[in-house]
Amino acid sequence: MNTRYGLGLELVEANAEATGLPGASFDLAISEYGASIWCDPYKWIPEAGRLLRPSGELVFLRNSTLSMLCTPDAGKVQERLQRPQLGMHRMDWPGEPETEFHLGHGDLIRLLRSSGFEILDLVEIFAPADAVDHPFYGEYMSVEWAQKWPSEEMWRAGKRG
Repeated sequence: MNTRYGLGLELVEANAEATGLPGASFDLAISEYGASIWCDPYKWIPEAGRLLRPSGELVFLRNSTLSMLCTPDAGKVQERLQRPQLGMHRMDWPGEPETEFHLGHGDLIRLLRSSGFEILDLVEIFAPADAVDHPFYGEYMSVEWAQKWPSEEMWRAGKRG
């Protein structure tokens, strides 16, 4: 799906793992969750690298590595580790049809670098002091947890030229 806006921007929706779009044709690729958790990073990150022009940027938001390590098979994020980080990649939740993908920081950095990126920034996102429960915090984790540890991460990576 292509959508044109009066600002000279065109938004393109495609399968992030294999877009079928021409290489080096975009300046910016953004995933607010989407590809960053629902697609295999070993497929979508190299595809983003192929699509971006030199000096283009990839920006993506995902659950924090720590929150994923503290998430049990069922229920909210805990204050103790629930799974190993070694081998973290594909997560199939019991009783759920969805598969999520999460890499630890080291694996993600190596993948970004091998796909032609340099890391520009990693922002760990915490709940603000005045946060209250809402659907994200209410179902997934407590506000108290997200005020102590990062609930999400925002990554910025620049395409080397």
